[in-house]
Amino acid sequence: MDIQEFLQHLVNGISLGSLYALLAIGYTLVYGILRLINFAHGDIFMISTYAGFYLMSSAIMPWWTAFLLAILLTCILGIVVERAAYRPLRDSPRISLLISSIGMSYLIENLSIVVFGGRPKTFPIPEMFAKSISIGGVTIPFLSFVIPVITIIILTALMHIVHNTKTGMAMRAVSTDYEASRLMAIDVNKIITITFAVGSTLAAVGGIMWGMKYPSLIPLMGVMPGIKCFIAAVVGGIGNIKGAVIGGFILGLGEIMLVASMPALSGYRDAFAFILLIFILLVKPTGLMGKNLAEKV
Repeated sequence: MDIQEFLQHLVNGISLGSLYALLAIGYTLVYGILRLINFAHGDIFMISTYAGFYLMSSAIMPWWTAFLLAILLTCILGIVVERAAYRPLRDSPRISLLISSIGMSYLIENLSIVVFGGRPKTFPIPEMFAKSISIGGVTIPFLSFVIPVITIIILTALMHIVHNTKTGMAMRAVSTDYEASRLMAIDVNKIITITFAVGSTLAAVGGIMWGMKYPSLIPLMGVMPGIKCFIAAVVGGIGNIKGAVIGGFILGLGEIMLVASMPALSGYRDAFAFILLIFILLVKPTGLMGKNLAEKV
């Protein structure tokens, strides 16, 4: 592999890692607040791509308006999922929440097959994102530069919200002690709703950029990315935002470099994520930046 090929694969790895990071943050936010793995998160990601597809295909609004509306609709879907599947079970055993999460995931997937059909659709890519840039003999899609930049901007804004606003302070308080937060007059239901809204918004942004990078859309397209982003969150330390981002980049770069250095193993690309998960759980079960937390019963 020469230097040009290496740079090409490095940019692709950073781009893919950025997408994984956006979804992994959604997993880690919900887990940090509720100690719950939201298995429907990957399906919310999928819905955002279809929302973007249909709004773009309608040709009645510019692409940026369609993207913003798709993000808003996905955010609302995340709030609806929280209120329908999780809030009624707030004080139930955690296994009930887990089962509800899995059930909601299957519901969204199968309902999407009925509504959208099983035939793949092609995501329309705005002209400005379809361009390529040549640097030192390396041709790189413009989108591969845009995705990491958007990820960094979103991460910076999110860290500011979490650490420098009253809502962020309330989120950290609820994640530390759920019951004590109630006693301190924090509206726990409101904070959880905001958390799901933020997580779904990140999934929507990631979903739209995923649709432009990998234009083929199917109703089950969120399953494997959802699992991988959950793995990324665990690798980085689930419950830790910076850890989720680090885990996403490790997973994205690892996948791309594995295929680039050993093309014969390209069929085992997905297996890399599971091998990484097993290794991390054996060596450092709390993840790279995770902390030991007392389990709530």
